[in-house]
Amino acid sequence: MNSPDSRKLALDDIADVRAYERERPAFRKAVIETKRRRRIAFDPILTLMFENRDTMRLQVQEMARVEKLVTDEAIQIEIDTYNSMIPAPGQLCATLFLELTSDDEVRGWLPKLVGIERSLLIVLPNGEQVRAITEEQHAEQLTREEATAAVHYIRFEFTPDQVESFAAGPVRIEIDHPEYRQSAEMTPEMRTELLVDLLP
Repeated sequence: MNSPDSRKLALDDIADVRAYERERPAFRKAVIETKRRRRIAFDPILTLMFENRDTMRLQVQEMARVEKLVTDEAIQIEIDTYNSMIPAPGQLCATLFLELTSDDEVRGWLPKLVGIERSLLIVLPNGEQVRAITEEQHAEQLTREEATAAVHYIRFEFTPDQVESFAAGPVRIEIDHPEYRQSAEMTPEMRTELLVDLLP
C-alpha cells in the first residue's frame, strides 16, 4: 500500500531542461488526454479540473521551462507549491477556473462570485454531500471580500464509506452559490479516473 506521501513529487521526478525537451511532446500529449477525463465544465464560465501527480508534474516542468529554472532550490519551490494539489488517498484536489474572456465579464462576474470556491459539492448516490475545502496554501492570496479570483484551488475529503458510495455511482457535482447554481453528473469515465485518487 502506498503511503500518503508517496504520490508527492520530489526533485528526482523533475527532468532537467534538455531531458524534458526530449520527452515533452509525448508527455504533454498523455497529460492532455488525462486532463480530458478529469475536466468538467459548467455553463457559462466555470470549469473544474481534478489534478493528480501527472498534471502537477506537467505544471512544474512547464514552469521550469518557461522561467528557465535550473537550480535545485528554484525547482524545489515549485514542487512545494504544487505538491499540495496532489491528492492523498481519500482526497480529490481540483483547480477551479472562471473562464472570463472580456473586461466586461471580469467586472460583471468576479464581484458576484465571492465565495464560489466554497460552493461546490460532490453529491453521492445516497444523497450525502462532500463540500469543497479551500486549499490553505493558496487561500490567503486568492480570497478577497470584494471580488473573487479567476482561479481557485480546492479539495474534497472523503471518509472510507463515502469512497465506497462514490465507487458505486452515479455521482453529481453541484454548485450552490446564490449567483451561480449549477449541477452536472460525472461520466462513468471520470468517476473511474478519480477513483484512482481516492483509493489507497
